[in-house]
Amino acid sequence: MFADLLVLIAGLAMILAGANVFTNGVEWLGKRLNLTEGAVGSILAAVGTALPETMVPLIAILFGSTGNAHEVGVGAILGAPFMLSTLALGIVGVSKVFYCRGGNSRCIDVKRTILMRDLKYFLFFYSLTLGAAFLPSHVSKIAVAAILVAGYAYYVKKTVEDGDSLAETELPPPYFWKKEGPVPLSLIIVQVIAGLILIAAGARFFVNALGALAEGLMVPALVLSLVITPFATELPEKLNSVIWVKGGKDTLALGNITGAMVFQSTLIPAIGILTTPWRLSPIAVLSAVLALLSGLIVYLLASRRKELKPVVMIYPAAIYGLFLLAVITMI
Repeated sequence: MFADLLVLIAGLAMILAGANVFTNGVEWLGKRLNLTEGAVGSILAAVGTALPETMVPLIAILFGSTGNAHEVGVGAILGAPFMLSTLALGIVGVSKVFYCRGGNSRCIDVKRTILMRDLKYFLFFYSLTLGAAFLPSHVSKIAVAAILVAGYAYYVKKTVEDGDSLAETELPPPYFWKKEGPVPLSLIIVQVIAGLILIAAGARFFVNALGALAEGLMVPALVLSLVITPFATELPEKLNSVIWVKGGKDTLALGNITGAMVFQSTLIPAIGILTTPWRLSPIAVLSAVLALLSGLIVYLLASRRKELKPVVMIYPAAIYGLFLLAVITMI
């Protein structure tokens, strides 16, 4: 178990290094392509850093050889948006309090249209994902999967048009370019890919080590897929957002998480619906309901207040704690 712990720490270090390289690279990519904050935070960063946790359910469902492979895959599909909508949002609030404790800012300086749009799409599509489990026929579930795919395509179209452009934004120099003059686009792309490779490799080491520790502690497979695996694979979103909060880029920080919430509540569940019977256990249903509740709380509070205070993010973190308590009592 000591060796697993060392691998766990090494994986975390790789994820942190990759997150720094990736966030810097994706900001420069948005600047060079004249993209908006919404496109960079909610699509490029969100989908890019979602790759590690996306691979877990796909591998489990499509290539899993064990009897509970589908259960692990479905649990991972639902665990990702749950982790993002609770713990990840809570980490943004805590990071804002920590990094701004000596400054004048007491609120999260986020573009409200991006936040409200992402949360609205998440609440709608994830409700469809949960509701599909209770439909009587697989044909009707396939129809829901088609709606989810089309819905994400529409979300991407609306997102690329929203937010301020990064073209004139002052950024730290790229890690892979120390010369004077314009930064080559090809080098920016190489840096983004290198960051993703570091994140994916680190997440793989982290997940494997965490899984070995969980087995040594005799944690059930469903708990592993719903709680432990998403915790490890969602680290990229959390660390990228902390980096952006530290740099005063709250819109990118929250967009990175809420954009991943939309992605993880549409395309990935659609694959699960198409390739499994899509029947959910009580714990899985509970996680989905609490994820919706967390997103709804933040949406309602953000819509009613002119300023989004970091304390609002305590509610999602508390919901995550309640779920862990419920899991402990159910196993």
